Amino acid sequence: MTADARSAVWHPSPNFNSRQGHPITMIVLHYTGMPDGAEARARLCDPDAQVSAHYFIEEDGSLYQLVREADRAWHAGVACWQGEPEVNGMSVGIELQNPGHEHGYRPFPAQQIDSLIALIQDIRSRHAVPVRRIVGHADVAPVRKTDPGELFPWTRLARAGCAWMPGPEPGATPIQDLVSTLAQIGYQTGNEKGDPETRAALFAFQRRFLPENLTGEADASTLARLADVVKNLNES
Repeated sequence: MTADARSAVWHPSPNFNSRQGHPITMIVLHYTGMPDGAEARARLCDPDAQVSAHYFIEEDGSLYQLVREADRAWHAGVACWQGEPEVNGMSVGIELQNPGHEHGYRPFPAQQIDSLIALIQDIRSRHAVPVRRIVGHADVAPVRKTDPGELFPWTRLARAGCAWMPGPEPGATPIQDLVSTLAQIGYQTGNEKGDPETRAALFAFQRRFLPENLTGEADASTLARLADVVKNLNES
C-alpha cells in the first residue's frame, strides 16, 4: 500500500496553531515510540498531550492526516536546524508507528516506507523542500531525541530522491574541527568537543549517516564520514 495526502484518512488533532507566515521548507521524520498505532494516534489527538504531527503512517502503510499542512503541528518541540529554531513553523511532521527504543525498537516495514516515500514525493510536489532539509527528529533535537533511529532506512529514501545521503567522496579533506563541522551540516552543538550538546549531535550524525558505528565518539570512521558529508555539502 502506498499513499499520498489525497488518500489519507482525516483524523483531526486539536493540537496546532498558526505558522505565522513561515513557508514549508523542511520535513521532519519521527517514530511514535509507543506500543501500537491506535494508542499513538490517540495521544497525538489528545489536547492534554499538546503534541501532534501532520501525518501518521501505520506499519501496514495506512496513512492518516491529523493536521492541515497550512497549520503548525506540534511535533518537533524545542529544536534547531542550520541555526533556525522555528522548526515546527517551517516543517511538515510525519510520525511513523514504531515502538521505539523503549518498547522494542524494530525495522520499519517495507510497506510503511513505500507510503512514506509516496507522501514525501507528494509534499515536495507542492512545497520547496530540499532533500537536505528532510531530517530526523534526532537531527533537530539531538539532546532530547533519538528517533527515527539507527534502523531507519535513509539510504532507501535517498535512492528514491527523498533524503540526502552522500556516498564516499574520494579526496575528502580531513576535518579540522568537530564542532564547526557538525554545525556546518546543520546540527546544534555546544562550544567544545566534549560538551554534552556536541556529543549528542555526534550521536545524531552517526544515527543518520553511520548507523553501523553508533559510538558517540569521533573515531576514524566517523571523522572520515564527516569529511564525506561536508565535501558533498560544499560541492553540490
